[in-house]
Amino acid sequence: MVSVFTSTTDKCSLSRMKSSTPRLFCFGLGYTAQVLAAGLIAKGWSVGGTCRDRPTVTALRAAGIEAYQFGPDHIPQDISRLLSGATHLLSSIPPGRDGDPVLACFERDILGLAGTLIWAGYLSTTGVYGSRDGATVREGDALAPTSDRSARRVRAEGRWLGLADAGLPIHAFRLAGIYGPGRNVLDDVRAGRARRIDKPGHMFSRIHVDDIAAVIEASMARPDPGAVYNVCDDEAAAPGDVVAYACDLLEMDVPPVQAFADLEPEMSAMQRTFWADNKRVDNTRIKDELGVKLLYPTYREGLKACLAQADT
Repeated sequence: MVSVFTSTTDKCSLSRMKSSTPRLFCFGLGYTAQVLAAGLIAKGWSVGGTCRDRPTVTALRAAGIEAYQFGPDHIPQDISRLLSGATHLLSSIPPGRDGDPVLACFERDILGLAGTLIWAGYLSTTGVYGSRDGATVREGDALAPTSDRSARRVRAEGRWLGLADAGLPIHAFRLAGIYGPGRNVLDDVRAGRARRIDKPGHMFSRIHVDDIAAVIEASMARPDPGAVYNVCDDEAAAPGDVVAYACDLLEMDVPPVQAFADLEPEMSAMQRTFWADNKRVDNTRIKDELGVKLLYPTYREGLKACLAQADT
């Protein structure tokens, strides 16, 4: 994982980080943000943030994270106090039908930190590009979402990036399909729910959660307000190929191939969205501009690591 304490950090940011313990506040301490938080705490950071329910608050506090509840029925009234001392800010909460919940509740408070924050980030998705019929997308390409959910992402991402005009040092990360320990196709194969679906030419990009954390840390070390980064591994692949490889790792029978057209009528809206978008995602920028070297450049290395971790 890339360290945030590198010689490439700008002089102003480095001075402020040396003067006090760096502190990340994260709206939405979910799967990805928890991995990032654990790595930062191990480096001496202070981490606080929000999650939706009380049991998660309790568990995160036990892990050394200053967690607070935030959801539709529980909005903190003392957010200024909770944000106090933050040097870095991250939002990983997806927008709802009414827009981005973090900005709806706390935009003024967040902008109040514009003069003191070293870095801010928003976790978006490669779904904002829509479908390209298997062609490659890059950060400067037009956004053409194919679902209401992805369209909401486009609007939310745009609002966050727009805060750069008010001095917020914001960065956006368009994440591919996330996998990692406890959330991967190996679990589906073991549970007997994995399907090898055939939709000719369909490609999908992925990213291991540890590599997401590495990209974010690298960005923290090299702030470039307004920057947008695609976050994916080096090899887009057909979902059926990934299932077959997982079965090989587990030495289990590969499920039979099923035609997409036969299964589509029984799919959920979210599953249909997954299969509607067909593209490859270019990740050159995170390598060239942030100096990231992926721990898991393809799903093969990533799934091997997940299997090894599950067996320990």
